[in-house]
Amino acid sequence: MKTFLVTAAAGDTGAPTVGFLRESGHSVRALVRSDDERAEKLRALGAEVVVADMLKLKQVRAALEGVSAAYLCYPLGNGLVEATAIFAQAAKEAHLELIVNMSQKQSRPDATSPQTLNHWLSEQVLTWSGVPTIHLRVTLFAEWLLYAAHLIREGRYVTPFDPDSRFAPIAAADIARVVAGILENPDKHVGKIYPLHGPVEYSHLELSQVLSSVLNKEIRFEQVTVDNFLKLLGMPDNETMRSHFSAIRQDQQEGLLEGLDDTGEQIIGRPLITLPQFIELHQSQLA
Repeated sequence: MKTFLVTAAAGDTGAPTVGFLRESGHSVRALVRSDDERAEKLRALGAEVVVADMLKLKQVRAALEGVSAAYLCYPLGNGLVEATAIFAQAAKEAHLELIVNMSQKQSRPDATSPQTLNHWLSEQVLTWSGVPTIHLRVTLFAEWLLYAAHLIREGRYVTPFDPDSRFAPIAAADIARVVAGILENPDKHVGKIYPLHGPVEYSHLELSQVLSSVLNKEIRFEQVTVDNFLKLLGMPDNETMRSHFSAIRQDQQEGLLEGLDDTGEQIIGRPLITLPQFIELHQSQLA
């Protein structure tokens, strides 16, 4: 039996990836940064939980011992390129058959966001390593709504982005289904770079209208500065998020997050979660 490693296993895409792989009867090793209640939930699914620092080569080597394939996801922030280089080296030593790599839709060598540029550099590192890899260039998550749920409950859809900027939000659960699907049946995917969008594209103004319709109350669109948005999220001094949101605002103005694809639906063999369905699933948090 193959063993799959899922990094960031307590996160938005990592936890459901563990769940889907376990549902299919696979052996899963879940890498987490701390042994907390989220780690206990992964154990309850039948996963082997390992606590490791992805910036420590010795720890990553140990996590990859006996693993056949892996999902590589690193939290938004500093250290991505170094962590990817460490992971690539350990994966090469372990003769890994496959890496599914989480990247960003707007990944490119001239990205204005340091975090987005680091995703592009990380893609190159994995390619240079020679370990078979699939890169998922994912648009903004539908979970974006949950980060500002306290404001939506107040009747405000607050964003630093322009009202007519467009994107097709995708649910983290669908990303996880895609990751699990590739890990289980990798042959036709190796070496591919897949853009990954949700099923319907919206402007931010249209998104506020969908919220109003599903929640059956007025949700007002409200554009604020990046600085004010970070204050509303309770992270006024987070320089990583400040530079990243500023860059995404510019990317959206240039249309770099626009577009649709059928990649996810083709891989998982079912329709993706729509935005109204996502809002209904999380109504208790948003209403």
